[in-house]
Amino acid sequence: MHSLAFAVFHLAFWRLFGWPRTLQTTTIANRAILQIANAQLVLVFAGVAWLCLAMSDVLAGMAAFWWLRLTLQFVWLRVHHRLVHGLSALFLLGALMFTTLAVHGLASG
Repeated sequence: MHSLAFAVFHLAFWRLFGWPRTLQTTTIANRAILQIANAQLVLVFAGVAWLCLAMSDVLAGMAAFWWLRLTLQFVWLRVHHRLVHGLSALFLLGALMFTTLAVHGLASG
């Protein structure tokens, strides 16, 4: 559910951030790269949701993904705002959840 929720969240980026209108001040390449990367993230998160149900080996990789995402949040998005803090909490939830599932899966497998 965690990965599927992030897929849906990324689908909403165009509306949430007013894309492509708010991207007009950047270069054409940056506009395209940002929207393409986001569209691909939707597919990645949806695929991960499916893989986590089908194959437990994916769990350790997703734990690493969420720990890195949480760390990079503090490197490049140092914004004191409740929504940013809420996202950080969701990233931490994903990191802890996937780590727990991976460790449990490795211990029982």
